[in-house]
Amino acid sequence: MSPRRSATPRFSIVTPVYDPPIDVLKECIESVLAQDFQDWELIMVDDFSTQAAVPTVIGHYAQQDPRITLIERDVNGHIVAASNDGVDAARGEFIALLDHDDLLVPHALSRVVEAIDRHDDIDYLYTDEDKVTADGTTYGAFAKPDWSPERLRGQMYTSHLSVLRTSVVRDVGGFREGFEGSQDHDLVLRVTERARRVVHVPEVLYHWRAVEGSTAVDIEAKPYAETAGIRAVQEHLDRVGIDAEAGPGAEPGRYVVRRRLAPERTVSVVIPTAGQSALARGRRTVLVVEAVRSLLERTDHERVEVVVVHDTPTPPAVLDELRAIAGERLMLVPFDRPFNFSEKVNVGVCHASGDRLVFLNDDIEAISQGWLEQLVAPLDEPDVGLTGAKLYFGDQTVQHAGHAYYNAGYHHPFKFWTRDEVGPFGELVVNREVTGVTAACAAMRRDTFFAIGGFTETLPGNFNDVDLCYKVRAAGLRTLFIATSELHHYESQTREARVQEWERLAVVSRWGVPDEDAFTPRAVAMPNLRRIQQLPDELFSQP
Repeated sequence: MSPRRSATPRFSIVTPVYDPPIDVLKECIESVLAQDFQDWELIMVDDFSTQAAVPTVIGHYAQQDPRITLIERDVNGHIVAASNDGVDAARGEFIALLDHDDLLVPHALSRVVEAIDRHDDIDYLYTDEDKVTADGTTYGAFAKPDWSPERLRGQMYTSHLSVLRTSVVRDVGGFREGFEGSQDHDLVLRVTERARRVVHVPEVLYHWRAVEGSTAVDIEAKPYAETAGIRAVQEHLDRVGIDAEAGPGAEPGRYVVRRRLAPERTVSVVIPTAGQSALARGRRTVLVVEAVRSLLERTDHERVEVVVVHDTPTPPAVLDELRAIAGERLMLVPFDRPFNFSEKVNVGVCHASGDRLVFLNDDIEAISQGWLEQLVAPLDEPDVGLTGAKLYFGDQTVQHAGHAYYNAGYHHPFKFWTRDEVGPFGELVVNREVTGVTAACAAMRRDTFFAIGGFTETLPGNFNDVDLCYKVRAAGLRTLFIATSELHHYESQTREARVQEWERLAVVSRWGVPDEDAFTPRAVAMPNLRRIQQLPDELFSQP
């Protein structure tokens, strides 16, 4: 029985075409014909290809299957113009974007339908993807995070397969000329600004063709895309009212978003300490002194107070040195009870006057200029509840780049990666949503802190930050990892770390642990193992 053309298909697959190799063009079309969900139309817009065989091949398929439409342009208008011709012709409820040399897996549309049928308000949906070579070998599977608007500002991570509600695409004006190379990123930013629901399907449903000249092989293959991408992100920031500047990131296709901290904000940095000395980077130092010195030297914001909650045995000379460094910005709060990180921070917050709070371990040293501004500024967005910094060990390897919670445990993915590495898919160099962050350096609004009850004091030493992050999430707020806020963390230099099983169980019993982290899937985090395997055994020896 021959296929029939539906008057209103569920999906309009839009494919702009310009001079692809004929064999891969056929493979692309065949991948659509092989779909086990049949209610689709394929709109192929030939952008005045120089190869006469291109429209001939498409026309042949269109004659065989009425669901395939060939639109032939009489002038080359580039990808935006060709894509918009496809959008204008679309009759489906949803538009799926397919490049002329890429492939859909046979069950791609059926998986998308399953998600759409669960939620009738989906306006944008994206799936995982991998790459495919000329001989059909697939590699580089990208297990993407769930919806992460902050990451989308720093990276077009949703990419393939993208499925958008047709009415919303038209409402926002379709693709925009002048954004060639980043036209999909620009469109998705505009669509998601008004989308009622965004859904991620965590399954590889799209094979991205890796050929010479493709960004699948070389991210620098289309240098013009960088300028267009920065412009797309900047215009998005302006539209949604985020006071920030977009710029180039660590590599093409990655963008830095630097927010501006409102000058009227008062920031209280709360530091619990015992005032002890320790070895850091080969020299003995009083860590809290260096923490305060570095945080002020690398902070341009004027309205900063430093609240040091110190054990009463702290040497007077240490307190004098803190006064000399911070002057009137310093508030000293004595603490005369047994060690309890949670209680010490809660006490410090009660003495603080700022409407923005930064929690800082005493074994921290600021690296990047403006670290505090970048960490605190996102809190002006009402749905952001907590932010965390990027932390390094003294040897410049990563100590913290966001938490991942899965498989009955709480993890530091990307630990021991080097400072100049970007991560498997850019995770180390873009701001992004995460499930949690360490309290060694984190920021929160004062009103949020009190609304969620601060730190849980029955967790004195470990997992108190995990518990705090769960509280933030339960309040419906986002937690962000801020890649541009960089500091050293001489972890547990001032006290001996001991993790008790009861502490972990206390958090598990309260919040549970998901099978998979929403923002850092195991498939992305697990490359961390190769780092550990390269490290000397003595690093893991017990004292």
